[in-house]
Amino acid sequence: MKKKVSVLFVCMGNICRSPTAEAVFRHYVENAGLTRYIRIDSAGTHDYHLGDPPDLRTQRAAQQRGYDMSGLRGRQVDAGDFMRFDYVLAMDRANLAILQSLAPTGSDTQARLFLEYARHHAGREVPDPYYGGADGFERVLDMVEDAAEGLLQHIRQRHFMS
Repeated sequence: MKKKVSVLFVCMGNICRSPTAEAVFRHYVENAGLTRYIRIDSAGTHDYHLGDPPDLRTQRAAQQRGYDMSGLRGRQVDAGDFMRFDYVLAMDRANLAILQSLAPTGSDTQARLFLEYARHHAGREVPDPYYGGADGFERVLDMVEDAAEGLLQHIRQRHFMS
């Protein structure tokens, strides 16, 4: 039996970028037939939107591309997530710094930037679309789809090809 791999996506409030990454990556994992082997979640570094669904603009943009995030609810990341997840992936450097300060000493899991897995986007930060227009949510989806493909390829090669 294959070991289950767990992935946590993290942004500031857990209503735009990280739930987008969770929904897109879950879609890719389902299409690859790996749902039994990859656990996916998202969280925020701040407690602004605990229990709230993703931003409606985020949900609309995702729905137009076939991603469902209606069941997602905001939660805050905690130090225990470093024990529960193999990958803790931040959307930007500010949230990465918060994650690094939260990580327990000696944790095997190291927080990283999600866009390190992107193949077609040179930047390493997913910009927060919250205060911008609809095009920002589309741009986030483009970046997240790219990085999600790269992450899935990485996980397949590292954990399931032996």
